[in-house]
Amino acid sequence: TRMRPLPSGQVSRRQAWAFLVLQALIGLAVLLQFNTFAILLGISSLAVVAIYPFMKRITDWPQFVLGLAFSWGALMGWAAVFADVDAPAILLYGGSILWVIGYDTIYAHQDKEDDAIVGVRSTARLFGENTKMWLAGLYGGALILFALAFATAEVPLPALAGLVAAGAHMGRQIAVIDIDDADQCLRLFKSNSVV
Repeated sequence: TRMRPLPSGQVSRRQAWAFLVLQALIGLAVLLQFNTFAILLGISSLAVVAIYPFMKRITDWPQFVLGLAFSWGALMGWAAVFADVDAPAILLYGGSILWVIGYDTIYAHQDKEDDAIVGVRSTARLFGENTKMWLAGLYGGALILFALAFATAEVPLPALAGLVAAGAHMGRQIAVIDIDDADQCLRLFKSNSVV
């Protein structure tokens, strides 16, 4: 955490607040372009976003709450087009939640010693030496839900290539992860941005 922009002094609090307000205003401008259902759905996401920062003190599953927040886009995309939330969006949302829990567990392994000292909870600490097994279940569940979302939405067959590539990427992460190598955990976490 000490290397992040605020604690390291790379960004002042005033700059951080200005950036936050600017991002919020841009997000609001984008949100207001959607239909009423999508706007209300977008606003409702703020509840999950607001509680996430406190979850590391309350539950061993803060990554689940992060997944609820980060995956909201699956619901928003569908709602923006169809002014509703149907089965494909819900399946995609569920799969994305599992994926987020998995990749953020990898990320949390780099901080697990410091987290234990200060009493911060996480799935990395909860899963411990069983992390690979949990990742296989989480990523496997994500892929199944993604495939069901694809089938339910009747996406074109070439889209399955992306699902296969994502599965290969997730499988590789599970195969190579060393949960005691903080640098590798950070690299694997960052590799999720390409999926």
